[in-house]
Amino acid sequence: MRRAVAFLTPLPVGRATAPPDGDALVWFPVVGALVGLGVGGVWWLADRWWPPLVAGVLAIVADLALTGLLHVDGLVDTADGLLPPLADRDRRLEVMADPVAGAFGVTVLVAVLLLRGAAFGSHRPVVLAVVGMWAMSRAAMAFAARHVPYARPGGLAASVTSRTTRSPALVDGALGAGALIAIVLAGWSAVGVAVGAGAVVAFARVRLGGFTGDVLGAAGVVGETVGLLVMAAHW
Repeated sequence: MRRAVAFLTPLPVGRATAPPDGDALVWFPVVGALVGLGVGGVWWLADRWWPPLVAGVLAIVADLALTGLLHVDGLVDTADGLLPPLADRDRRLEVMADPVAGAFGVTVLVAVLLLRGAAFGSHRPVVLAVVGMWAMSRAAMAFAARHVPYARPGGLAASVTSRTTRSPALVDGALGAGALIAIVLAGWSAVGVAVGAGAVVAFARVRLGGFTGDVLGAAGVVGETVGLLVMAAHW
């Protein structure tokens, strides 16, 4: 659990221990639920004092703080690496490792933040829905790390592909249970998260042959954004 928290948030819990391994993946949905509880709680409290749009923006700020900008950084790097139409695999990985943000990354980041703000601002706070969506996004990250090849030699996310001491069926069962609980909490919004995250990972598989740590972060952010849009839609 501590290793999962250290991998997915800026909190110092577990930093002194070994890097996250395959065993930590089981705890990804739990960490996502805790982050979602913080985001949803800020959204709910802010809605008591400010207009919906301000409350929504504060929820986004809370998410950025609780994740330490790790996932949006992955979103920017992934957009810069995957979206240019003419580049080979090695060049894409090189661009993703460059700390300088390019036009693709900045444009995607602005668009995603605007969509998230608009979705939050157009809906009354539903804390449990945010908990479910954020749990689903981390479950999707863990599922991708288990079943999609790792595209980069070395790197921080390589550790989560290491062998787990638990049986594969147990790990997948735990992730499936986490996803099911997320659907119970968030309904179709959680399904939207899974679809959005899966689309990012599938695109990375085509362009890179697998995932990287940046791709996992991007998948989480895009998935959550799709989930928020589903929540805000008029059905």
